[in-house]
Amino acid sequence: MQGRSTMLEDAGYAVGARVLELLCHREKGNRRETRLLGILSFIHSTVWKVLFGKVADSLEKGTEHEDEYMISEKELLVNRFISVPKDMGAFNCGAFVAGIVRGVLDNAGFPAVVTAHFVPIEGQQRPRTTILIKFAGEVIQREARLG
Repeated sequence: MQGRSTMLEDAGYAVGARVLELLCHREKGNRRETRLLGILSFIHSTVWKVLFGKVADSLEKGTEHEDEYMISEKELLVNRFISVPKDMGAFNCGAFVAGIVRGVLDNAGFPAVVTAHFVPIEGQQRPRTTILIKFAGEVIQREARLG
């Protein structure tokens, strides 16, 4: 049996593929992003605004690895009203959103591993959710060729 996180990611992936199609048609006249920063900005702003009514709190490049980027949200909507039972440990409903992001990226030609993580915020009870995006080597190589 698949884990709950994997099931949520798979459901999100299907949503992400459809959201990309809809937004490319509606917002961009059937044009798609071809550059790494362009697709990340598209997800951070346009996709996030359509799904959650606002732009994501932050988009950052990883400091340790060249192929990592992070989208952070202080209170991700899918985590706001859900209480995870103690026996499920650190289960993060943000896995659904990670699946959406992966669906958008894969279908736009930017394969990546996308995961959701809780990051504690000093002085606050609720942690923020960070969507970690680790691009496939081919994406980084293509971006380097394009300059």
